[in-house]
Amino acid sequence: MQTNTIRFSNIDKTKFFRTLSKKVNGYFKENNIKKTGNIRLYIKAMVMFALFIAPLVLIFTLDLSGWIQALLMVIIGIGMAGVGMNVMHDANHGSFSSKKWVNKLMGSSIYILAGNDYNWKVQHNVLHHTYTNIVGHDEDIDAGRIIRFSKHSKWLKMHKYQKYYSFFLYGLLTVNWAITTDFKQTYKYLKRKLSYGDFPNPATQWTKLIIGKILYYSVWIVLPLVLGYAWWQVLAGFMIMHYTAGIILSVVFQLAHVMPNTEMPVPDKSGNMKNTWAIHQLYTTSNFAPKNWLVEFYTGGLNHQVEHHLFTEISHIHYRKIAKIVKETALEFKLPYNEYKTMWKAIKEHYNQLKILGQKPALA
Repeated sequence: MQTNTIRFSNIDKTKFFRTLSKKVNGYFKENNIKKTGNIRLYIKAMVMFALFIAPLVLIFTLDLSGWIQALLMVIIGIGMAGVGMNVMHDANHGSFSSKKWVNKLMGSSIYILAGNDYNWKVQHNVLHHTYTNIVGHDEDIDAGRIIRFSKHSKWLKMHKYQKYYSFFLYGLLTVNWAITTDFKQTYKYLKRKLSYGDFPNPATQWTKLIIGKILYYSVWIVLPLVLGYAWWQVLAGFMIMHYTAGIILSVVFQLAHVMPNTEMPVPDKSGNMKNTWAIHQLYTTSNFAPKNWLVEFYTGGLNHQVEHHLFTEISHIHYRKIAKIVKETALEFKLPYNEYKTMWKAIKEHYNQLKILGQKPALA
């Protein structure tokens, strides 16, 4: 992966992004509101943290049946994904609050989600948001050999069945975070000197990572064992929580980028991309269920991925309002604005995309 070889076009004859930015900035100025979060977001953050923490307190303090405990672990997983999408995501983009210390504090919630802020910012803010859907540069569309997300990736015989097994594997996303991914990413990113902001001291980053993992496993593994739970109960609860969160987070991402209406462009031999960065985002990103209040509330506005990719500095609570501006401007400049009206439709289309990508290229 050589990110420094990719260059987006700096020629926008239509002046699309300049026009769009002016309109969006005008919306905030005219309504005298900040681009960052407000009381609505802060209340929602408390709801998501409650979903994540309250069930664990109940498990530790009440004498509950195994089935009730398993159900509560599912709710914890739902809360875990909810904190990730609504709190951690906005904060690590700098849009949760206008105060940097608040963003840093809320962004640190990734540690209770089994992640690491340095790794996440490099993978998500730098690699994914800059090189969206570019194979070999956007790690979010790299599932190794087991799932083929792009026609530019190598095809293997097992991919014929990926339409069946991919959704089951999606649930392992955060388990991998907790066990191996963070260590691999820290080693790789430090070696390549990648960062979002100031480059960290390697010793400091490794120390934070290791201490973070120790504290994480102390809460989710050691503490339950000390309280008298059997090892298999602890392992089962841990997997239920992570599998629930993993499948939610994975599906939300796939519905935004691995779809029939999103492209996966490649650079020319010199590393040049056809479009400007902003126009590239329109071709590679898709919305889903844009008018579904519940989907928007729970996913932290990530059903409005087009708006998010164009304006990462804006909190997700504003996406529905600026979506009309973005859509009208894209159509005005005869550019794509990808969206699926319902989440169910988007899921079906993602399944169809997995099916198409699983076919042998010569037959597809």
